[in-house]
Parts: sequence; C-alpha cells; structure tokens
Amino acid sequence: MRNQKLYSIKRAIFPTDLKDVLCLYREYISSTKEDLGFQNNEKDFLSIAEQYEGASSQIFLASDSERVLGCAAFRRYDDDCCEMKRVYVCPQARGIKLGEALVRRILLEAKTVGYKKMCLDVLPEFKAAYKLYKNMGFDEHEPITSNPVQGTKYLAINLEAYNKASHNQPQ
Repeated sequence: MRNQKLYSIKRAIFPTDLKDVLCLYREYISSTKEDLGFQNNEKDFLSIAEQYEGASSQIFLASDSERVLGCAAFRRYDDDCCEMKRVYVCPQARGIKLGEALVRRILLEAKTVGYKKMCLDVLPEFKAAYKLYKNMGFDEHEPITSNPVQGTKYLAINLEAYNKASHNQPQ
C-alpha cells in the first residue's frame, strides 16, 4: 500500500486538531463490536482539549501528506502511572507498523514526563493490538480502571525498563 515511513507523528494541538482527534476517536468507537456507552465518550469529548492540554496527558496524531491516519494518547492516572488511551489506526493505514510507531512515541513521551509505568486495557476483539503490546514488553497487570467488557485484558509496562531496552534496538 505505502512505503513504511511515509507518515509523521506529532502531538495534537488544540483547538487546531480537535476535529481530527474526535473523528478518529469516533471511528475507533464505531469499529468495535462492543457497546462502549459505559465510557460516556460524548460527554468526555466536550472537555478533551482541556484534558490533554498539559504535559501530563497527551494525544498524538499520525498523518501522511493527505490525511490523518491514526492516533494514540496517554492520560495521567497518578504521579507515577499513566494510562494508554485510544491507540487507533485507520484500516487503510494498517500493515505498515504505524500502530507500533504510535505506541513507541507515547511510551517515550510518557517517560519524558516522568511516569514510571503505563497501564492499559484491551478489548478481547483487538487480538493484533494485544499481540503488539505483549511483543513490546507489556505484562499482565491488575486493572486500574473499570471495564465491564467480558474478556478485557489489563496490561502494564515499566517505562524505565522499556526505555533502556528500546535504546539497544535498531530503529
């Protein structure tokens, strides 16, 4: 489809990128078989710019020269821990390791902010995402949030260990 690196990843800036962020978030929500109504997403979207304007919570967008292709975010949980949120790659941009690039970016940014651990939950239908997270060093972890979807997996990664390992890998 595309050469593997014909995209860029940048931090979302509000209000400039609000429309793109919300479009990707809604596309993600509609892509799942599960009803995510328990998350109160539309209410959450009303304050998304305020939630992600500081350093402690950040959203990143991947795009090519024509359109936005994907997103990933992390959100503060406490002083030492953040939660990975909304890693999503549009169907037409899958297969070029864009999801991996987005996850690597937010892991490094979260470490830079000072977090020691990143946690996440992954729905059972997202088998490729689960495999990616496990391959990147995430391990099973107790839940830090509530998710009523049966079969949801909870994972975490030690950011200090991840960073040391990632610097030894070829880019």
